[in-house]
Amino acid sequence: MQTQKILAAMVMIVGLMLAACTPTGSLNDTSWLLVGLNGQAVASGTTVTANLNGTLTGTDGCNSYSTSYTVRGAKITIDKDMVTTMMACPEPIMQQAGTYATALALAATFKTDGRQLTLLDASGKTLATFAAQSTELGGTSWIVTGYNNGNQAVVSVLVGSKLTAEFSADGKLGGSSGCNNYTATVEASGKSIKIGPAASTRMACAEPAGVMEQETGYLKALGTAASYRLDGNQLELRTADGALAVTFERAR
Repeated sequence: MQTQKILAAMVMIVGLMLAACTPTGSLNDTSWLLVGLNGQAVASGTTVTANLNGTLTGTDGCNSYSTSYTVRGAKITIDKDMVTTMMACPEPIMQQAGTYATALALAATFKTDGRQLTLLDASGKTLATFAAQSTELGGTSWIVTGYNNGNQAVVSVLVGSKLTAEFSADGKLGGSSGCNNYTATVEASGKSIKIGPAASTRMACAEPAGVMEQETGYLKALGTAASYRLDGNQLELRTADGALAVTFERAR
């Protein structure tokens, strides 16, 4: 009996040690917008985000990034070896992105109340401050940047055409599909989304070439969406198997 108690205690201790070394707890499945960096405001016109869900992902204001992290109580370690895209942006934005990456690498502890996240270095100096990022679609407007053409490829919107999406607070989606206006119902909960069949006007457009085929492909892609990811000025809809269905950028 005593041996069983000892074994049970050992299992509990190991479980607690493992839990303490994984990115769970108050930071798990949270999304944030950077509002302060080394005591300075974020550069005007830039959006810097941090999404923590086993992996730290986001945008540094120019490029998308991804890296690993671990949390132990109030301590946090963020891997400095990030994977990023390779876009070039104006020098002030690139400088801010570099400063942000350095801040993440220096983070040693964090504080959060659910509405704000603060990263601090080993001496307790504030490195970066974030505000909670809303994942609500209602009341947001978007411009389509790409859609799945049904042949396992995401294609860009035709030059000379504009596709839009506006999500209302009462579960409606509407916009322009390049030639016609459309409406559809939307059910969104957590990260899941279901978009009903779209009803649209019945205009026929000749230009740009392929605009009607694009319209058909876009509306079909909307109907395949099963999940969504909102990150700053970017929105992705994905199918049930994780494939990209439609990509958007926030309308200015």
